[in-house]
Amino acid sequence: MTDESTSSDKTGSGSEIGQRQRLMLVTGMLGAGKTTALRVMEDLGWEVVDNFPIRLLDRLIDTPQAFGQATGETRGALAIGFDSRTRGFDPQAIIRMVKELGTRSDLEITTLFLDCSSQELERRYNETRRRHPLAGDTPVATGIRAERELLAPLRRWADILVDTTEFTSNDLQRAMRERFGDEDSKELTITVSSFGFSRGMPPVADLVFDMRFLDNPHWVPELRPLTGEDAAVGEHIQRDPAYAEAFERIRDLLLLLLPRYSAQGKSYVHIAFGCTGGRHRSVFTAMQMVSALRERGFSPTLLHRNLGARAADLLEGSPRRDH
Repeated sequence: MTDESTSSDKTGSGSEIGQRQRLMLVTGMLGAGKTTALRVMEDLGWEVVDNFPIRLLDRLIDTPQAFGQATGETRGALAIGFDSRTRGFDPQAIIRMVKELGTRSDLEITTLFLDCSSQELERRYNETRRRHPLAGDTPVATGIRAERELLAPLRRWADILVDTTEFTSNDLQRAMRERFGDEDSKELTITVSSFGFSRGMPPVADLVFDMRFLDNPHWVPELRPLTGEDAAVGEHIQRDPAYAEAFERIRDLLLLLLPRYSAQGKSYVHIAFGCTGGRHRSVFTAMQMVSALRERGFSPTLLHRNLGARAADLLEGSPRRDH
């Protein structure tokens, strides 16, 4: 797999560029990943328009009201997707128009071309059972050849060429984030929460750890009205012989997984700790894990789902020590 620039990458920063509107033109072979690329651009904060009649690009740029902006207002980064299906598609005319727009001092225009081998494109079409728009009643390979010939001028002229032949969807997402995402957009958003199983599992948690194997402070009368935020409850939980080793293993697992989630382009990770009522063991463990992750450079948010719920003795059930 390759990711090459055919000319200097115009997406850099600078005092002059900072005053110009960033405009990304995204095109390429059908099936090469344009939709995925645009979805990532949108996640990165770009305003995205797909299947735009590219011949009207100059009118779009000069009509800020079309994007709810006042005249003279600084406009955000804009990504425009188009391909051979776009009405009035003429590669040579597009190149002439973009060259002319490129002379403007208020624009920073970059063209991204997504390519893929014909054999892989044919496999993708056969796998999805979709017809190639240029194939008609002929084999898919015929349509791919016609499209490649049509797009050849744009491919040669594009600033950035990304070959997705060996890419999975995740590979392409990661490549787009690495090239076009700034440092802030790459930061993983981590939520660590506590909850009570008696009130149901959290519906959107990525990782759930069941802390009901620990000795339950609920069955200690003086600890029952307290919560995992109280020092006496924390001391009780830490005296359980299983706590320290279990906590360390969970922490080390998270330290292994979180950077890999980030590398795969995942934006959000929710780590949930559960116990029966969601007031003691899960609360304390979630608090300790947040501290441990912060020490390692992460910035997790801490949430307690059931800490303010009704009295735990209504939820814990019969007095069994294994709850």
